[in-house]
Amino acid sequence: MQDIGTLLQTTWVDVYAFLLTLLQPWRFYQVVILIILAVAATVMARVVKPRIEAWMRGLEGMRASQLRFMLVVFRRTRGIIFALLAWAVYLTMQEMTWPSRSYLIGVVATLATAWMFIAITTRLIRNAAMRTVVRWGAWAFVTFQILGIQDRVEEGLDSLALNMGDTRISLLLVLKAVVILGLLITIANGFARFLDRRLAQNQEMSPSLRVLTTKLTHILLFTFAVFIALQTIGFDLTSLTVLSGAIGLGLGFGLQKVVSNLVSGVIVLLDKSIKPGDVISLGDTFGWVSELNARFVAVITRDGREYLIPNEDLITTQVVNWTHSSDLVRLDVHFGVSYESDPHHVRKIAREAAATVDRVVGDPTPVCHIVGFGDSSIDFILRFWIRDPSAGLTNVRGNVFLALWDALKREDIDIPFPRRDVQLLRSDDAEDTSQKMPE
Repeated sequence: MQDIGTLLQTTWVDVYAFLLTLLQPWRFYQVVILIILAVAATVMARVVKPRIEAWMRGLEGMRASQLRFMLVVFRRTRGIIFALLAWAVYLTMQEMTWPSRSYLIGVVATLATAWMFIAITTRLIRNAAMRTVVRWGAWAFVTFQILGIQDRVEEGLDSLALNMGDTRISLLLVLKAVVILGLLITIANGFARFLDRRLAQNQEMSPSLRVLTTKLTHILLFTFAVFIALQTIGFDLTSLTVLSGAIGLGLGFGLQKVVSNLVSGVIVLLDKSIKPGDVISLGDTFGWVSELNARFVAVITRDGREYLIPNEDLITTQVVNWTHSSDLVRLDVHFGVSYESDPHHVRKIAREAAATVDRVVGDPTPVCHIVGFGDSSIDFILRFWIRDPSAGLTNVRGNVFLALWDALKREDIDIPFPRRDVQLLRSDDAEDTSQKMPE
């Protein structure tokens, strides 16, 4: 294997020799033709792009993914035109003159086509960092392959290595690992999104089972991607035994809560006790479940706050799931009327008032019962049912109270309030009273 200094010197000599060949007549005029083609592609792109943009704006019924792909192609109109012109000139010159007199144009046409293809396909990768890694890695690979210097570049990168015992880590190995891992993770991520869409359309699966299947699929796909990437670059997986032992030790000492939350999340998904869309109460937190994650559950309250509740709390503490087995929720409203009122008539009015509220369901019907005879009122409890607790409980209770108030006012039924008679005595009156008391 060559020394890195010798390799760089040889590479520089080859580059210098190539630059000298550009001064030869048959190479020089090819460079001029390529410059003319670049200028022509720029002019043609400025003329064509407004018309293509107007045509794209007139399209209807296109999906978002199709429009995004068309926009990616549209932004590279100049490069596509340059590649087409280069191929047209190259094929024409191949028929009219010696192949060597169009060799440089053919190489540039091939590079331009490969670069445009990579730029368009990698732009569909949503993760910006992953897209950059895959794009530059693919650009470098095809460029070295087309120019025929791949072996020399690999030899130079492999010479930059770090030896740790029996393990040798070179720059070439690291770059291969990054590019291959980026490609495999991109493929795994795309397949996972496709599976998520298919599972979302499956109405036979429960929401919790869909979430569990999605999480497990993501873990398996990305795990396979990592192991396949390591195997591809020739990494010895047996060396990971020490790392796995260290991870196990860390789990035993410092990551108990993390593992507990992960296991609790799997249990919550398997027993279907909580699923996305459920309305739950945990302590002072009341809201609906928006997302189930590996470590926590996201709960959105009525005031717009999003609480991230650890999965362990859902297993070890008491949780009220308002919609676990049924979406029916019963609410109670307490009120009282004066003793001059007819309790039978009051019960009827209260039931009818509750039924007028929009969110109160008709089956089961509202009920009203006497719960006691108070100091100044006959006490009642009005019970009614709703099916949308996620829309709030206080607001529907308030609407029922208003409907009950209006109904009682129409029937001239009083809602009493406690009265107390307070007698104030002066100090001299208190003394006279104490003197008149018998001994």
